Amino acid sequence: MWARPLRNCWPERLAGLRAATALAALLACTPQVQARGYTPQGSCGGYERVSIGSPAGTCVALVADERDSLRAPRRVLEISPGRLWIIDMGSWVPHQGRLLEITLPARPTATPLQRPQVKVLADKLDRPLALVRGPDAQIYIGEAGRIWRTPVPAAGQPVQPQTVLDALPNDGAHPLKEITFGPDGSLYVNMGSVTDRCQGEQGELAYPCPEREAMQFRGAVWRAVLHNPPVPGQPPVQQFAPFALGLRNSVALATLPDGPAAGSLWQGENNIDYRDKNEPPEELNELVAGADYGWPYCVGQQRVARGYDKRVQCASTKAPRMLWPAHTAPLHLLATPAASPFQGQLLVAWHGPQGHRVVGFARQKDGKPGGKPVEWLTGWTADGNMRPLGRPTGLALNHLGQLMVVEDYNRTLLMLLPDTTPQAIHKR
Repeated sequence: MWARPLRNCWPERLAGLRAATALAALLACTPQVQARGYTPQGSCGGYERVSIGSPAGTCVALVADERDSLRAPRRVLEISPGRLWIIDMGSWVPHQGRLLEITLPARPTATPLQRPQVKVLADKLDRPLALVRGPDAQIYIGEAGRIWRTPVPAAGQPVQPQTVLDALPNDGAHPLKEITFGPDGSLYVNMGSVTDRCQGEQGELAYPCPEREAMQFRGAVWRAVLHNPPVPGQPPVQQFAPFALGLRNSVALATLPDGPAAGSLWQGENNIDYRDKNEPPEELNELVAGADYGWPYCVGQQRVARGYDKRVQCASTKAPRMLWPAHTAPLHLLATPAASPFQGQLLVAWHGPQGHRVVGFARQKDGKPGGKPVEWLTGWTADGNMRPLGRPTGLALNHLGQLMVVEDYNRTLLMLLPDTTPQAIHKR
């Protein structure tokens, strides 16, 4: 399962479990000759430049793509300058995921002949998502059914996996595990709901919803208390229990690192899938212990969800901090430090059909995110020389405070960099 030489293979198309047989045939290796998706236009920071909208004085660089064996990249993390780890889910078929290490060229030049070095550190991972550096400096990886960690090995050496949590529920519509750490070292884990809105096989809406019952507590965020320091001979986790419930799918979790609200826990809610274009809104929630955020009974500003009229009251649920447009699908939150170039903004990867952009929300006087969105990467429909869609899935800052973005529709690693072309410098 662990580190093996990388083979260049055409990636399979993302699909559901019912397409597993067809996908197996697509996993056969064939030589790759060009990038999927973008038509690079010039140079950005020594990399190929792509036509994605960004603030004045910046440009978007295409750092890696399926020429480098990216299939469905979901998270990126800088391990050290020029050394990146990427979680590549592979597909929704179980055990197609990989942990990749990408070494960037020391002096990049915008030519297809100079590619990053890529190594598979772990493969056959089961629908992995989370990739987080813990307070113990180890790297934590979240698969559908387990969380594990590894020290950062020396370059070229294998990872040393240690299971943190195992036998987690990996079924249903939302099996992916996102994680974040609290200021006391607690580990918060997404337990996504089994269904969209607690519907049965015939579409009936159960009340009370069994997914919220004590033996399941799906549609919730759980809290794990770890032994710190580790206790020899003991499992890493000393307590694991529900923290907040009524949360359909918390694949966007983050903890504010500093400021008046330092240590507060935030969640981007992927809400119920109505067919309406503008309903229901997605949410930004501040999570507090024991609170109920309403799923599947309530949506938006404590409104009763369709099908639950006259059966529930939403006034006792915790209202969201913000409402976001419907179907933007927040897939990742990145809480930036106040000292970074993003000045403490909470960055969000909006992945859904009405998203396709990376936005930021500035911290308000109380230290919490709010206000109008600041668009950092947008305009994936800018011209006819590129694919019409872009679906960002993961965000990270490197040691220079530059934004790295992975995007699964075109299978790319992008970077937001200063634009040093003469035209851009002149416009400044």
